[in-house]
Order: sequence, then C-alpha cells, then structure tokens
Amino acid sequence: MTDRKDELAANLAKVERRIADACAAAGRERDEVTLIVVTKTYPASDVRILSELGVRHVAENRDQDAAPKAAACMDLPLTWHFVGQLQTNKVRSVVGYADFVQSVDRSKLVTALSKEAVRTGRELGCLIQVALDAGESGRGERGGLAPEGIGELAGLVAEAPGLRLGGLMTVAPLTGEYAGREQAAFGRLLDLSTDLRRSHPTATMVSAGMSADLEQAVAAGATHVRVGSAVLGVRPRLR
Repeated sequence: MTDRKDELAANLAKVERRIADACAAAGRERDEVTLIVVTKTYPASDVRILSELGVRHVAENRDQDAAPKAAACMDLPLTWHFVGQLQTNKVRSVVGYADFVQSVDRSKLVTALSKEAVRTGRELGCLIQVALDAGESGRGERGGLAPEGIGELAGLVAEAPGLRLGGLMTVAPLTGEYAGREQAAFGRLLDLSTDLRRSHPTATMVSAGMSADLEQAVAAGATHVRVGSAVLGVRPRLR
C-alpha cells in the first residue's frame, strides 16, 4: 500500500475502535452507528482510498470543494452528505450530487431544495440542523434553528415534493448552556428526536459528534457521527 493509504487505514482503524468501544460502553451494537468521514479540504484521491478501505459515507461542507470532488468520484459506491451552511444559490449544484443535506434550517431552503429535487427527478434526504445555542434571533453561531422551530420546519420538509425527512443534526455549541457539555447537548438532541418521531416515525437519523466528541455522541444515542481530522489528519489551512 501507499504511504497515504497506510496512514488512512491506521487512522480509520483507530476511529472504528473508538466507535466500537463507545458502543460497548453504552450497551449498543456497533452497527447502530454509521461513520461519515468528512473529507473537506482533502482531494478526491483520498476519497478513493477511503472507498477502497470500506468507507461508504462521506461528507462535505463547501460546494466549491464538494462538486468537483463528487464528480471525480461518481463511479464509487458512496453516499454523499452535505453538512455545511447552504445558500440557496448553491442548491442546484448540491442537489446534483448530495444524497443528504444535513443542514436544513429555514423554509426558504426547503422550497429551493424541493424545486431542484423535483426538476432533476431525485429524492433528497434532509436533516434539520438544530442550534442548541440559539439566542433571541432563533439562530445558532454555526447555523441551525432553535428547538422550538423543529416541528414547523419538519412538517414543511415532510410535505415537500422530492424531499424525505431523515431526522436531526447538531454541532456541539461553543456558547450557551451546553458549552463544554457535549454529552448533555447530544442527549438533548436525542430527546428532540424522540419528540419528532412521534409525528414523523421514519425520521430516525440523529447526526451528532465529531472527532473530539464522538464517544459522547454515541453514549447519547447518535445514529451517525461525522469524523474528519481523526481519519484524514490535521486539515491544511483554507486559502
């Protein structure tokens, strides 16, 4: 194997062990948690190596990086997740390759995604991004909407042609009552997911946890963890 493949294989094995240990500690089965590797800033060649190593879910947060990478890897058996803040002028591009958009947080975006999904004949999975640090504006520092807005937005997604309501996503907040309390934050997301599933039983995805806090996410009940640097290494500085 190449040096890079050796490096990624070793890192991936460490992350897999962390997830397995976290599942065992929480009394969960390993297959209850899906690993999504966040490949932002890394080249398509790394995505190809990850695919060879058995990775099936990858994520991006910037369309300008994601679109050409997804096009270069369209022959691979991958599920693509878009996890960044999404402006409506990027919707046409993102719907072209993403299987899931995990950062749905406003009605205008739902309308745009639905229109494009219908135009292209695709069904797009959507997760509502929840901001547990939402202030008076109802928005979080890293996007998302306040928990109070979940029900209304979920209804819009569920009724929108071409869209499928997948569940909820959050990023551990840096400010507010949950700052530094990742497991409590993720536990709150699970409670919100339980509430959501009363009216939308198939919205079962709970996407939470990254390289530094995946154990807390697994302990809280996350179904998907989004891991970047622990697999790919420290990211180069964005230009």
